[in-house]
Amino acid sequence: MNFFKTAILIAILTALFMGVGYTIGGNHGALIAFMFAGVMNILAYWNSDTLVLKMSNATLANPTIYQNFYTIVEKLTINAKLPMPKLYIIHESTPNAFATGRNPNHAAVAITEGIWELLSKEELSGVIAHELAHIRNRDTLISTITATFAGAISMIANMFMFMSIFGGARSRENPLTGLLIMLVAPISAAIIQMAVSRQREYAADRLGGQICENPLYLSSALQKLENYKQAMPRTKLSPATAHMFIINPFTKNNQDSLFATHPHTANRIQKLVQQAEQMGVSFKPISPVKEVRIHKAYTDAHLPNNPWL
Repeated sequence: MNFFKTAILIAILTALFMGVGYTIGGNHGALIAFMFAGVMNILAYWNSDTLVLKMSNATLANPTIYQNFYTIVEKLTINAKLPMPKLYIIHESTPNAFATGRNPNHAAVAITEGIWELLSKEELSGVIAHELAHIRNRDTLISTITATFAGAISMIANMFMFMSIFGGARSRENPLTGLLIMLVAPISAAIIQMAVSRQREYAADRLGGQICENPLYLSSALQKLENYKQAMPRTKLSPATAHMFIINPFTKNNQDSLFATHPHTANRIQKLVQQAEQMGVSFKPISPVKEVRIHKAYTDAHLPNNPWL
């Protein structure tokens, strides 16, 4: 099913590029656009994870500085029966995380500096378990390619505007078509992001709860991330990668929506609490919450803690 959806996304991207090419240069322009899209699709399949990591300003995690990060992941990969992924740090204060890679043997897990400072060891384990669940469910390929496509499609409108000003007779002959493409391109990028099903997040939450052996670790982490987002919504992360993160850093969604990239956080927490009850586990932290040096607005929003615990 993931392969089928990936093929559909590739076809959509190719069609959009060909449409722009035809508008700018007729049949010749469409052919050039088709060739360009073909090359881009191949590069996206093999290198989309690298592109997304660069887009997110991520670097390989230093094993000495982030020793606990490596220790947590090593333990969880054993539980998940997965090979050890590459570990990255995103130089961003907004707490978040995502997984990428075309398959479990070529996977990576990236966390922001903000989430490293914010969460306890148990909560971070819950987040990483969620990302490993995406890897085991093979969600990462379609998510990573989607991020690459969304970024590329968002550039189509700018490309058309540039070509209409400095060249491209067909764009001047048919300005209405050009205007339509400039409007459709960014909307298409958003639709592609939403094509990554929100059910994947629920599935990854549930499997992540099994991998870390306590769903309440993840529920507590999600509550902290949601509180931070509500209090400190600004972020330098790329909107093209919004659907990849464990929580969307750009929206303050109040309910599950057809046009949302993630389920509402409260609904995710409720399902995790129900899973914990079924497993017969409770939240018993064995490590202190790391000291957080964040604006007072976050501290105010952080209290009270997870109401489900």
